[in-house]
Amino acid sequence: MAPTRRNLLGAALGGAAAATVATPAPAAHAASWQLKWSPSASADGLRAFETLEDDRADSHTSAAPHIHATGDSWRFDMHTVDRDTSTDRQRHEVTGLRTSGGFLRWTEGQTWRVTYEMYIPTSLKATTSFTHIMQMKQPGAGTSPLVVQSLRRDGGTSRSGEAESGGGAQTIELKLPIDDILIGRTDLAPLHNSWVDVDFQVKVGKGAAGSVRWILKKGSTTLIDVSRGGVDTFLADRLRPKWGIYRSLGDTSGSLRNCHLLLRNMKGYQLV
Repeated sequence: MAPTRRNLLGAALGGAAAATVATPAPAAHAASWQLKWSPSASADGLRAFETLEDDRADSHTSAAPHIHATGDSWRFDMHTVDRDTSTDRQRHEVTGLRTSGGFLRWTEGQTWRVTYEMYIPTSLKATTSFTHIMQMKQPGAGTSPLVVQSLRRDGGTSRSGEAESGGGAQTIELKLPIDDILIGRTDLAPLHNSWVDVDFQVKVGKGAAGSVRWILKKGSTTLIDVSRGGVDTFLADRLRPKWGIYRSLGDTSGSLRNCHLLLRNMKGYQLV
């Protein structure tokens, strides 16, 4: 039978359809870390942060400021006479990640990462009570931190006998205090008097939707690399990081000294 115009058109359309089916779909977008915050201590100073909590009670004004930029670092000074508005503790901290457009909001369902270098001198010791050098909190008064990076005597106040006698070895730990989940802990001694790389990652989520990862490196040596999924990392509104020295005066080991903490090369990333 001689080909007709209808037959030829049908064949052409069939071939086009086959070609369309055979074409592979575009590859799905692969999430990657996008740099959102990269302040300079020398250029931005304390404008790198959303808020400043420097001697809120004016307990030691002759030593002000307790938080300042020096060279390429941010320095947090703590003296044994310093007091917060709650006089059983001390606090000099900065909060949040400020940019030219305001500040970054870490909200439910998002995944964020902060990297930086920190220098902990031997004068900044672990204690039997809390000594936090990083916190993740909901903004506002009266809310507990969801994540803390702390310097704690192994055993600390959770073992009354050791607390009375001064606690155990000095450690640095990451913990979710509301749910009392210890993510990881390692000896503090290798960190003292050295620049150490910190890599903290958090997926902001309610109930079991959150996750965290915590990495500490000294040069090419990984001191700890731990992660935990299925955890709660959200209260309400948003999550906000804090850095500095926040410690209780309830230490029983005699470890409270005049001390300081240095941070540099701070960066913030979002997984998008």
